[in-house]
Amino acid sequence: MPIKQLVEARAERDAIAKKLNDVWGEADDGAGTLDMDRIKSLEGSDAKDPLSFIRKNHERLNELAFSIKDLEVVEASELETKRLAEQASKTDLFVHPTDAERRLADTEPREFSLGKAFTESDAYKDRAWKSRREGLIDVDFKTLMTTAAGWAPESIRIGRVVLDAQRPVQVIDVIPGGTTTSAAIKYMEETTFTSNAAEVAEAGTYGENAFVLTEQSATVEKIGAWLPVTDEQLEDVSMVQSYIDQRLRFSVMQRLDSQILNGDGSTPNIEGVLNATGLATQAKGTDDTPTAIYKAMIKVMDPGFAQPGAVIMEPTDWQDIRTLKTAEGVFIWGSPAERGPETIWGRLVVLSGALSAGTAVTGDWSTFCQLYVKSGLEVQVTDAHSDFFIKGKQAIRADMRVAAVWYRGAAFCSITGI
Repeated sequence: MPIKQLVEARAERDAIAKKLNDVWGEADDGAGTLDMDRIKSLEGSDAKDPLSFIRKNHERLNELAFSIKDLEVVEASELETKRLAEQASKTDLFVHPTDAERRLADTEPREFSLGKAFTESDAYKDRAWKSRREGLIDVDFKTLMTTAAGWAPESIRIGRVVLDAQRPVQVIDVIPGGTTTSAAIKYMEETTFTSNAAEVAEAGTYGENAFVLTEQSATVEKIGAWLPVTDEQLEDVSMVQSYIDQRLRFSVMQRLDSQILNGDGSTPNIEGVLNATGLATQAKGTDDTPTAIYKAMIKVMDPGFAQPGAVIMEPTDWQDIRTLKTAEGVFIWGSPAERGPETIWGRLVVLSGALSAGTAVTGDWSTFCQLYVKSGLEVQVTDAHSDFFIKGKQAIRADMRVAAVWYRGAAFCSITGI
């Protein structure tokens, strides 16, 4: 059974959490603002200063969290002690196990020590008496064998590899994928749409429309990396090949993630959204960042005539939005005690360190762009090069061939100066 203090601490934590949840619910005006005047469930001094009540209870929850963690350690220790005691009572360690059972049944709580129980047992005492009777004595040797003079303790390296902190791959998932067998993606774009549609009187002349289609092309480009490695390293360490395979693949995907945003479209670079033809732009100017982002969304809707989706931002720019406060000091994007929404204007926020700070981009990712793959990510090994062959080295290479297509640049808008 859990110890009494742990049960009480958990009950107090749950009660405070429920009360805070009720208070937040009362204060929420449904528009993302906390109105303390809406809180009616508090009484006395708490009713006069709800923010003080909230802070006080959050501090208490933090204290309880640490207390509960410590008490859970104590509980686990007591359970392990009890288990060891039960195990010891079933072995030949004690000549008189009923004595141990009687000690464990004692209603007064006491600390159990397996070592102490052993030295106090009749079996140990009989052995000690026999040793003295037969003339065995403790000897203080002058030459002490230590780890310095003898064997050093053996340490085995665990299998874990702590990878270097790297920017994760995040943008690729926003763009629809496709496959191709061609060296370039060719498609037709309607570059002229002249409409003279109008009401026509009887026997009148119809207005003539004019449509012009222009062929567009996006070239398939290659992204790759390689690593030299010796035969011995591959043969003697079982995990090396899988490690190299995984990290080479990641490096290629990480580069593709950046190219989707920043590529200039000049071979061998693919074209990124920030360099797409017709891309709309929205400067922050004197606006706050959320307002600038909303204006960019409007440009995607008109004149882009598309539906804006996710907003891709650099993490520190999102930090500035996430920590926005009201004049009263209340966080607009949610309490610090909660994870809070990672959305803006109802659109998902995707954080990417591949963007430069101060720039964000939104657009219709689901309809007007696509990432085509001609050859997927492959890892190959060879020692075919003469220098590699005679030196016992192998070259491991990872590459892929892709093309990014931005069908309508005006369906995307960058936000600058944020």
